[in-house]
Amino acid sequence: MISPARQVAFDVLHRVEDGAYASDLLLDASIGLESRNAGLAVEIVFGTLRFQAQLDYLMEYYSQRNTLRLDPEVRIALRMGIYQLRYLERIPRHAAVGESVELVKRARKRSAAGLVNAILRKVTRDPVVWPDRAIRLSHPEWLLTGWERQFGRETAERIAEAFLRPPETFVRIGAHAPGGPELEPADIPGGYRVTGTTPPGARIQDIGSQSIIPLLDLKPGMRLLDLCAAPGNKTAQALESGVRVIASDIRISRLRALDGMGCERLVLDAARPLPFRGRFPRILVDAPCSGTGTLGRNPEIKWRLRPRRVAELGRLQASILRNALSALASGGVLVYSTCSLEREENEAVIEEILGSSPVRLHRRIPGVQPGDGFFAAVITSN
Repeated sequence: MISPARQVAFDVLHRVEDGAYASDLLLDASIGLESRNAGLAVEIVFGTLRFQAQLDYLMEYYSQRNTLRLDPEVRIALRMGIYQLRYLERIPRHAAVGESVELVKRARKRSAAGLVNAILRKVTRDPVVWPDRAIRLSHPEWLLTGWERQFGRETAERIAEAFLRPPETFVRIGAHAPGGPELEPADIPGGYRVTGTTPPGARIQDIGSQSIIPLLDLKPGMRLLDLCAAPGNKTAQALESGVRVIASDIRISRLRALDGMGCERLVLDAARPLPFRGRFPRILVDAPCSGTGTLGRNPEIKWRLRPRRVAELGRLQASILRNALSALASGGVLVYSTCSLEREENEAVIEEILGSSPVRLHRRIPGVQPGDGFFAAVITSN
């Protein structure tokens, strides 16, 4: 018999292999599960994804064979089993081994059941010498090399190590809202670290994300053009200042996330010339990006992303920023932001559009500051 937690974790990881995102799938799959099962499913899914490079190495280490040609279902079951046996403290050994074997059988890979059983029975908690830093830190080497080039070796490793830990939860409850016994004030006014259960009605928003809106220096009554607004966390934060917001995004389905916020919404492709006659004193360009600043909560990104995609995103971001600047009023402020750590999506975009013009840069680095990684450039028009 397979526990609901492990079946959900296996199904989610299988769909993640096909391109889905774990957090979205777990939200739906956990409905109806007991809290204990839901928690274990979340732990197995995100732990398996965070430590995937280590788990794949251990798979070969214990089997003494090349496991790259194993069917995806077999690899997933082995990763799950090894993760539970080596990284989780309270999992009975027989449950981790036996249910991994049953998952393979249920996935119609019965011929591999014996192999899975044999490999998992060899797994111990004895120390292992990792062959290189990409496996030790469980990140692709090209990402580590890029971070080392930007931030130095020590900081690059701190970033990667931070992404191997479950991220903290932060909420936004307003600049003047009181705290509570399970809330600890963060470094951004109105932002709180959750130290227990998330309070009902509090809006979950990473503290790195909350650091962007204050850069706009918003005043009541101002007009703000919020490009690429979905899912709307920064929009909601901006509305706290009493501004009038036009929130746009490329699809109406994305803008539905802003229902009830009380702002004007517009379907708009910001990579094309903007349709506005007037200009705006404040513009937020929260550009679509690779999301490498969020690998702690979206670890599957690091296994999918390729350098070519980062370059493609840089070109898209440059188009959006160029168009946004055309709508900025004289003396106005535009903030360009991403949740990426990659230079190609950040400084390189600013340099392409503005050259050597003075720009105030803002950065949050995981492992150095709390929360996700964010980059922002504050641009003031003449």
